[in-house]
This record gives sequence, C-alpha cells and structure tokens, in this order.
Amino acid sequence: MSVKIVSDSTSYIDASVQRELDITIIPLSVSFPDESFKETEVDYDYFYKKIEREGIIPSSSQPAQGEIQEIFTNIVARGDEVLAIFLSSDMSGTYHSALVAKDMIMQEYPGARIEVIDSRTNCLAMGLTVMDAAQAALEGKSMEEIIELARQTMKRVKFYFVPAGLEYLKKGGRIGGAAALLGSILKLKPILFVENGKTALLERARGSRAAIERLLNLLENDFKAFGLRNVMVHHISCPDKAAELAQTIHVRYGMEVAVLPIGPVIGLHVGPGTLSIIYCTEKYQEIKK
Repeated sequence: MSVKIVSDSTSYIDASVQRELDITIIPLSVSFPDESFKETEVDYDYFYKKIEREGIIPSSSQPAQGEIQEIFTNIVARGDEVLAIFLSSDMSGTYHSALVAKDMIMQEYPGARIEVIDSRTNCLAMGLTVMDAAQAALEGKSMEEIIELARQTMKRVKFYFVPAGLEYLKKGGRIGGAAALLGSILKLKPILFVENGKTALLERARGSRAAIERLLNLLENDFKAFGLRNVMVHHISCPDKAAELAQTIHVRYGMEVAVLPIGPVIGLHVGPGTLSIIYCTEKYQEIKK
C-alpha cells in the first residue's frame, strides 16, 4: 500500500515532473461561446491569442464529480491511499466535489483512505505543496507524515503577481470600471497576492518596472528573515520578461529558478503579460494572535 498524490490542472506542474513524481492531474475546463477545452489539452498561446483577438473572456468550470470519483476509485481499488490537494475552495468548487466523491467511494470501499486538502491558493503556489507531497510519497512516508509536510510547505509559500493591465480584472469583475480607468491613466500596476484563499490587492506601483522591483524587494525581505528554499517565475505569454526576472533572481541568490507558464483557468482573470514570483521559505513566520 502506498500514498498516491492527486491534484488539479491549476497547479501548473510541468508534465515531466508529473511523470517523475507520479502525480495524477485532474483538469479544469475553459469555454468560449464556440468551443471548449480541458486545460490540459489546449495550447496556451492559441487560447490567449483567441481572447485578445475576439475580446471575449471565457468561463471556466471545475471537473465533474464523476471524473474525480473515477480517479479516486481506481487508486483505492488497487489498495492504495489517496491524498488530493486542490485549488482554493473560494476559487472553485473542485475541493467540495472531491469531498462528495470521497463520501460516495467510502460507501463502496469502507476501509479506504482518502484525504482531501484545500490548498487555499492556486498555480505553482499549490504546485510546490503538491510536489513536496509527491516526493515524500515516493520516499515511502506515511499519510500522516505527508500531510504534515504538505501543511508545513503551505505555510512557507508566497505568491505575488503583476498583471500587464487592468482590463482583464475589469472584465472579470475583480475591479470596477472607474478604478480601471484611473489606474490606466496613472499607469498604476496592481501587485496581487493570494490571502486566505482569495486573490487580494497588496499595493499599487507606478509602472511595470517599479512593480517588479517591489516583487524583488518582497523576496529579499523574506530571504533575510526566513531563508529561501526555492523560487519559481510564472508568466502569461511573456517568456522573455519571465526569463529576465528569473536570471535576476538567479544572480542575486545563486539559485536555479524554473520558469513556467500560467494556464487558461487562472490566466483568464489577469491576462497576457502577467508576471509572478512564487517562492518557499526555509522557515515560516508564526502568526501571533
């Protein structure tokens, strides 16, 4: 009996790493009026160019409960345990569908072990936790040990991102029209992050360069206070800028920095040109109440 790790496509873990760490990915979907795609099957460049060409923000949808249930069932039927880590329940119903699927399976397999974790985030901020859990599973650690490791990683991960513009946030209802207009006039760049499972505004910077410098400042502050274990750069259709940011981080800290794209389900809310840094600290800050 071993622990098998399951996550969803918004973790954006590279396909080669998925295979290497034996991670099962359940795809979310995106839909235009004329066509729909599973996130794992659509070409990202095609998707983002279609948005820009047609000016339509597509909708996204969670996996069907039956699809989650089938994947869980296939694992427990082999005598293995399931640890599933999904994107924030405030961003998608995937987590809750997984809980329902678990309850259905337990009726047929009462001795099965299925644990479902709400990551309270998305993208590689979730992906780092998933990869840590998968590595621990390959090392033969117990379910309890893997869950504890995953929760420790969740406490250490930071995720900041800067959209190229405000139009996608406006179209998606994340900000009002007046705020978008004012931000465009003043050339303000929002610096966003994920807090308590939701996307939130950290602050605004005057222009792209200032926004990226602020991301680097945030990284530096946490490096000094808590140390850095790893850093990744996320982007939407701006690989050259992402590579430049990754190189800057590499030079400063001597760390290898992976550069990976953000897919359609998350990307449709912020649009092409978005840059992000995601990192995991060596220690985490205790929050005193």
